[in-house]
Amino acid sequence: MSRLTSLTLPSLAGFFALAACHSATDNLPGDAGDHRPWNGIKPGEIIQLVGTEPFWGGTVGAEGFRYTTPENPEGVQVPVARFAGRGGVSFSGSIGGREVILAVTPTRCSDGMSDTVYPFAVTLQMGEQLRQGCAWTDREPRLGAAR
Repeated sequence: MSRLTSLTLPSLAGFFALAACHSATDNLPGDAGDHRPWNGIKPGEIIQLVGTEPFWGGTVGAEGFRYTTPENPEGVQVPVARFAGRGGVSFSGSIGGREVILAVTPTRCSDGMSDTVYPFAVTLQMGEQLRQGCAWTDREPRLGAAR
């Protein structure tokens, strides 16, 4: 995974649009005229998150987004709104006045540190900071060393 990067919100929007149109829709059945939202992760389903450089993690579920770091393993609970698009699902809220957008895309993901393969890639925008990660659910588990 890449190191912490600073991007503007317009460039992040372009990233999400590209990710939603490219890799995620390659895994979807149906035709190009199908505009139903992606339903690979159901509302309320627990999503486990892991990221490196810098290390971060957490969960997303009915209670919202719990963002954790090595410095704060208890984490911060963030109320979020859920949006299911054609190429994945996103969650938005705020931490300490900073906008938070978490996008989960169905594609193989590697944490870069193990042989574990995750079913989802994650992009976390916190204010001007962009972080990358991987995710899994009980229905779509991670496979490999971390399991």
